[in-house]
Amino acid sequence: MKVIHPRPNPIVAALYTLRDMDVDVVLVHGPAGCSFMASRMLEEAGVRVITSGMRDDDLIFGGAEKLIDAIRTADERFSPKTIAVVGTCASMIIGEDIPAAVRRAGVKAKTFTVDCHGCMGDNTSGAVKAIESGCTAGIIPKEEADRQIRLMTAATDMEKRVGMAGREYLSPVRGPTKLKVAKTIAQALKDGKKVAFCMIAKKELAYRFADMFIALNEAQRALGGQLFTVGNLDREKGLPRIRRYSDDILNELEAKDAMPDRIIGGLDEYAIIGEEMKKAVDEFSPDLLILAGIPHGYPGYSAENVLITDQPRQLANYLSMGCGLAVGEIASHSMVMGTRSIIPLETGNTLREVLEDFE
Repeated sequence: MKVIHPRPNPIVAALYTLRDMDVDVVLVHGPAGCSFMASRMLEEAGVRVITSGMRDDDLIFGGAEKLIDAIRTADERFSPKTIAVVGTCASMIIGEDIPAAVRRAGVKAKTFTVDCHGCMGDNTSGAVKAIESGCTAGIIPKEEADRQIRLMTAATDMEKRVGMAGREYLSPVRGPTKLKVAKTIAQALKDGKKVAFCMIAKKELAYRFADMFIALNEAQRALGGQLFTVGNLDREKGLPRIRRYSDDILNELEAKDAMPDRIIGGLDEYAIIGEEMKKAVDEFSPDLLILAGIPHGYPGYSAENVLITDQPRQLANYLSMGCGLAVGEIASHSMVMGTRSIIPLETGNTLREVLEDFE
């Protein structure tokens, strides 16, 4: 399949994976502008991201001296325990010997390299490189590294089968308002119907999609009906930061009397838990199914389901398939970077607003 719309970059995937491993400083060995938007967002999450700032002369004579200086500067200024040096198109194409530069830098921090560039293919290839390097450096155990690589492989397969990587071109859309969806949910509950909510969220985006647990419980208490909820919030699964996300969210849901009825899988297992979630939902036999996060991770979703995504191109994909109850929570990613608490969804707030019209 030839895909011509923009797709995630292996370098950015490596950066996010290093964040999830709780690496203190990530040094991007390349031009100052390489992946700068992602770098800014990662700094919102508490990760120091710096650059060696390669220039045109460095493409001819090499950028080792700049890299060594950047490593030493990072070690002196931030006193990190760990530094990861990530390759880019520029440094990898010229064959920069990054490990040699790391050895020459001779800093106190545990410093390791991620051989990565933007032309590697699937974005998950960058994540895999980061995992392998982190394992070699002793940052994560081999068992978890092997698990992460299996999950990355599954995620790539899912996107090529049913996601954005399975369509040649998708134009981004913002989609319809949330009013129709909110009224549909409220009416179903008022009519005494069975409503199921399934959150299949990817990592930090759960801080937004988890708001539906709260909004739906509020609606069910106000209107009646039957509600069954399930989410991928297993506290014991994932890299260190990912497990903290689950802890944060579950603690808040418990405080607000909105705990999921079932927890299936962790926040990094969105590509492999669909069948198990479907089995749990089928046992409830809902009249209305709401899928949030990565709805296409749920097998057999249909045009009658409510679909909530953060991706404007994925929303276009759903709408093109006739999913009239698909809505987008656009810009969610920028909202959740660095948060430690649930951030309300437009969909959830719209549902709250229409409740009084149905009571």
